[in-house]
Amino acid sequence: MTDELSALRRKLQQIEARHAAGDLADDAYAAEKARLERALVDRVLTEPAEDGALARPSTRFVASLAAAVLAVAGVGYWWTGSPGLAGPGAAATASASDSAAQSENERKFAQAVEELAAKMKEHPEQAEGWALLARSYVRLGQVEPALAAFRKAVALRDDDPALLVDYADVLAVANGRNLEGEPTRLIERALKLDPHHLKALSLAGAAAFDRKDFAGATQYWERVVELSPPTAPYLPELQAGIDEARRQGGLAPRAASSADAPRPAAPTPAAAAAAIRGTVSLSPAVAGKAAADDTVFVYARAADGPRMPLAIVRLQVRDLPAAFTLDDSSAMSPAARLSAAPRVIVSARVSKSGQATPSPGDLVGETPAMANHADGVALEIDEIVKN
Repeated sequence: MTDELSALRRKLQQIEARHAAGDLADDAYAAEKARLERALVDRVLTEPAEDGALARPSTRFVASLAAAVLAVAGVGYWWTGSPGLAGPGAAATASASDSAAQSENERKFAQAVEELAAKMKEHPEQAEGWALLARSYVRLGQVEPALAAFRKAVALRDDDPALLVDYADVLAVANGRNLEGEPTRLIERALKLDPHHLKALSLAGAAAFDRKDFAGATQYWERVVELSPPTAPYLPELQAGIDEARRQGGLAPRAASSADAPRPAAPTPAAAAAAIRGTVSLSPAVAGKAAADDTVFVYARAADGPRMPLAIVRLQVRDLPAAFTLDDSSAMSPAARLSAAPRVIVSARVSKSGQATPSPGDLVGETPAMANHADGVALEIDEIVKN
């Protein structure tokens, strides 16, 4: 690896640390990260091969790749925040021309990702290219291609904690938000490389909570609190998780310390108002296609934007009909919340495989687009996924 590549990677790590500590604003972080990633991937794909020849891609491809990097940074990675997304007020007042421009940007982004995928077949030795492709697929809501790209990236570079944690995150999503097994092993490897990695600590806490290790969950999550800036928006939800872990584990409340910084005490008004409540049922027309122990996912996604769920609950067919509530407490990631999308579509899917990724034979149903605060929603599962 050249000194130039090493320097670029160090700069990326530095700005990520500053952003996590609250020393670098979202917009400045997004702009600088895009610039550095563009330079990094451009440099990687023009790195001399071992025989001394340059594996140099076309100028057109480098331009497309740069556009893809900028697009990802602009709209925000699913798991690290969305610095380029407008707030609910701005989205609600967007004009038709704004919507058309957004659709065109989405098309260009998808095209750039396709070109990146094609180019990676010519340069399969470039870890940064596979990592970028994986994160771009996540941006498009394409979980399985993202996992395939993550596997290739990690096989080439297993010493990057951010890459390991992002891979673990998407693996868990594909497995119905289950961190057991390989996701946990990846998180543990990431923490050995960087014991202060906030996302790794957060997911380690979630994995511990799921296996009822409430003392372990508390320790991981309290470490996140200690390392986070006092105004971090995820702290109220994190503190609620700590309190619940202590309650379920029969642990004494944490003693207050004079070193404890003030923390936000309540969610924002927009977060408090965003909630979808209703009932999900199975249509008699497809009821014979479902088994009692089949998994049912009920989730909300943005009406205009990525298809990744903003809130999700998991049931079984035997529970139906069942009442459900979707709000920020059922978010899949602190970076992707129901309150961030003014209009959403609510869907339900009976998964024959038990996995979050759709497959033929699943049963589905969805609502028209609606505001992110609605009561009495009637959601019926009435169709079969064909392909």
